[in-house]
Amino acid sequence: MKIAVFCSANSNLDPDFFKMTEELGRWMAENGHTLVFGGCNLGLMECVAKAVHDAGGTTIGVVPMIIEKGGKVSDHVDVKMMCDNLSDRKDLMLAQCDVAVALPGGVGTLDEIFTVAASASIGYHSKPVILYNMKGFWNSLLAMLDDLKAKGVIRSGFDKTLMTADSMDELKALLTR
Repeated sequence: MKIAVFCSANSNLDPDFFKMTEELGRWMAENGHTLVFGGCNLGLMECVAKAVHDAGGTTIGVVPMIIEKGGKVSDHVDVKMMCDNLSDRKDLMLAQCDVAVALPGGVGTLDEIFTVAASASIGYHSKPVILYNMKGFWNSLLAMLDDLKAKGVIRSGFDKTLMTADSMDELKALLTR
């Protein structure tokens, strides 16, 4: 399976997020899954790529030209796919993956989550996005989504596209079902 991982390129995060991301990367490689990621050498992006690569797995880095020009491409990219911008990166990552997992991240990660979820909700694909809710990171987003459901602005079935895992065991169960 090809698993897209959306996550922060910030290195100043809770150290537990890095430990949990490394565990995910090792599990992916040990189970023959390919990582599709943003190709950057910073933060959780670099952490997951290094973990997959070091455990013998394959990584596909979808790299915007501005990242390459800035010298921020991960050394742990096995297959490099260049693109023009972040919109192209999202499209290529979606085309390459079977499922997406969102780790802690900021506005870029939110953009990726909602692009994939929105396009699934109107029938472009049936690929789920799983929020890996490390230490409750996504709780405020989940509360907002519950509020939107209560107000009737989210279509039924959305929770089949956007799922949540609160632990690595829950994440593995969703990925292997």
